[in-house]
Amino acid sequence: MKKILFPTDFSEVANNAFVHALELAKKVQAELILLHTFEFPIVDTQYFPYNYMPLYDSLELSKFDTFKEEIAKLRSIAEERNLHNVKMTHRLMYGDLLGCIKVVISEEHVDLVVMGTSGASGWKEIFIGTTTGEVVTSSEVPVLSVPFVAKYDKIETIGFTTRYREKDKEALWQVVNIAKQMKATVKCLYVRNGDSDVPMTTFAVWEKEFTNEPVQFFVIPDEDVETTIVEFVANQNIDMLAMTAYKKSFFTELFTTHFTERMTYHSDTPILVLHE
Repeated sequence: MKKILFPTDFSEVANNAFVHALELAKKVQAELILLHTFEFPIVDTQYFPYNYMPLYDSLELSKFDTFKEEIAKLRSIAEERNLHNVKMTHRLMYGDLLGCIKVVISEEHVDLVVMGTSGASGWKEIFIGTTTGEVVTSSEVPVLSVPFVAKYDKIETIGFTTRYREKDKEALWQVVNIAKQMKATVKCLYVRNGDSDVPMTTFAVWEKEFTNEPVQFFVIPDEDVETTIVEFVANQNIDMLAMTAYKKSFFTELFTTHFTERMTYHSDTPILVLHE
């Protein structure tokens, strides 16, 4: 991992996620790219004076001045946490956030996006709409979503849910590589229910391939997949939960409102979403 993108609106929610992004960048020795976007109001030229361009120039200058001031505050946060040596670059872009994120990912060859969520449950924001949810479901690179109540602590245990598909194995290797850089353990969960079609031989093949890696495998028989995941996060002291999004409808299919309400009890758990 070489580059981490951190979109920010300079809110408390974003500043909390910034600490997570900083600490992660330090652990994996990556560059942190700070992105702030802005848009101008739509002008109806029929009622607006012809000399509106000076106003737009003034607005753009104001945004730039604010950007410089807020960046200085973020650098102060880094210094307070003794993270001032983390390489940081900054981008101020005009346009909608989602579009700008995609542009930066492409131009900078970004490996990971880190964003913050707010509200009563950070999980609900990830799974139900919101800007962060849109980024999570549409980004081509992994996205780490950090709930506002999640204050940074050492990431020692990363949970990973799997269906034992070949693409899951690729995602698990990504998580393992991150875990090794953070000196963390990966706990891989498969909930085996009546609809499960994974042969027992597959479990053995995976365990053999990851024998020398910091991975533990858990196969739990239960018909209630959602409850099992919730209990797994709690009982195994998961600091970060990683999942693979198979398609854009992934969250609406798996994470029902009932599930996200139960996950409110673990709303301090960041979630890492990887894409196929």
